[in-house]
Amino acid sequence: MAQEFKLKGITSLNLKNGDKQEAEVEGVEGGKVLVLKIQDKVHATSASCTHYGAPLAKGVLTPEGRLTCPWHGACFNVSTGDVEDAPALDPLAKYELVEKDGAVYIKSDEDSIKANRRFLNIKCSSVSDDKVLVIGGGSGTIGAVEGLRGGGYNGQITVLSKEGYRPIDRTKLSKALLADLSKAAWRTPDFYKDAKIDLLEEEVKNVDFAGKKVSTASGKTYEYSKLVLASGGTPRWLPLEGLKGDLGNVFILRSLPDAQNIVKAVGDNGKKVVVVGSSFIGMEVGNCLASMKNDVSIIGMEEEPMERVMGKKVGKIFRGLLEKNGVKFHMGASVDKAAPSKSDSSKVGAVHLKDGTVLDADIVIEGVGVAPATEYLKDAQEIKLEKDGSVKTNELFEVDGLKDVYAIGDIATYPYHGPGGNGNPVRIEHWNVAQNAGRSVANSIANPGAKPKPFIPVFWSALGSQLRYCGNTVGGYDDVVISGEPEKPSFVAYYTQGETVVAVASMMKDPYMTQSAELMRRGKMPTKSELQKGKDILDIGVPSEVKI
Repeated sequence: MAQEFKLKGITSLNLKNGDKQEAEVEGVEGGKVLVLKIQDKVHATSASCTHYGAPLAKGVLTPEGRLTCPWHGACFNVSTGDVEDAPALDPLAKYELVEKDGAVYIKSDEDSIKANRRFLNIKCSSVSDDKVLVIGGGSGTIGAVEGLRGGGYNGQITVLSKEGYRPIDRTKLSKALLADLSKAAWRTPDFYKDAKIDLLEEEVKNVDFAGKKVSTASGKTYEYSKLVLASGGTPRWLPLEGLKGDLGNVFILRSLPDAQNIVKAVGDNGKKVVVVGSSFIGMEVGNCLASMKNDVSIIGMEEEPMERVMGKKVGKIFRGLLEKNGVKFHMGASVDKAAPSKSDSSKVGAVHLKDGTVLDADIVIEGVGVAPATEYLKDAQEIKLEKDGSVKTNELFEVDGLKDVYAIGDIATYPYHGPGGNGNPVRIEHWNVAQNAGRSVANSIANPGAKPKPFIPVFWSALGSQLRYCGNTVGGYDDVVISGEPEKPSFVAYYTQGETVVAVASMMKDPYMTQSAELMRRGKMPTKSELQKGKDILDIGVPSEVKI
């Protein structure tokens, strides 16, 4: 039952537009709310992001009422509490404010305040004959199915996934080697049951687009009214002796069983681990295993880790952070083969580099990229895959030339309209992008005729310190402007193409990334020259007009 709770430290609602203030709730242990004002109206919401609990008081509030998390770019509508951008799934709680006797109160109940969220209610009492079929069980899928039910869609929803488990927070596999389904899964089985979302363990073999049906390896056929292709990526194995799945204790990392197998092989730690690949997966899992007191070596072909995306200057910062954690690097290196262990010829014992270096290895983890998982589409006459095996779409993620078919996530090549993008096709492999694409498709299906909801890509990584990144370098970049103290590390890196900032990376400088993303959406990022002269983007007011 709702009652009034006094807010500490707030004596009136005399705020200015754009103000936000966190307040403790008297009588509720750990209870906090956020009070903020937009468009001459004061609101009270949950104080923390429903994704990972970031303090929203440190986020970015826009004039039209978008409140964006300072950590991972989750965005909420202040007026309703609803999620606008991934990766948050649950909306914010909203509270009624009461001002009296020189104090401010909220109306709520203790359990709701402690929950710090409004639990998404997508219970479905009955379903219509319309059928949405989703292929895949990752981030794009959870964005699509929750967006559909949350958006009022009452048709049938069926998910075909060869993983055989409900959607998980896959970002935690490489960052923390989380191997427990109950901790990794976003939702309980009852959540999907109540929402009448069928999660089936099925591997799709082919799609009959003309007949609107899908066939699986088990011999079953599923019909659809709308089809969402969200099959993700297939991790690559190196086509080299000992590294193509022909030796034990050589792993890729994409699924929950992969993480479980690595954890089992690592055992009580103290193992010699060789990671092949110095991009995000390799760096994250290498850093994680080093923190667990294993002897970790990372092999990379570039001069600095993550150089292709982040550049040499920033890559060097990341290498320094992992070296402090005990990780050893072999950069500018090429792998020749892996050799079996002398004590057990079925398992790996060493990795040989082409320069003659031999690295002893109890465990090898390959993080050498993924290929779009679109094998089941290769025989379909109605669809032409791109050179990399991906599926081309428009701004609504509708597949070119096909009606009622969408593609999202790692398999989708879509037009990018962010800074420097100019509508050029791009394929981005990241959790947040896939989930936002899923939300976009859900909006299109639930609201026919809806306009596209473009978004600025956001991603993050755990590299000894938390990396935030927004934008995209699909059109390339020719310089990086770095401000702050990289050696700490506390910096912001602006990736520029001519005078245009196309991407921003930061460490220990929240909310610079979030502010950048909002300025990018509005075409108001400062120029390279302005940044070089010391322009601080936090001094720039976020305008109301949105261009992207």
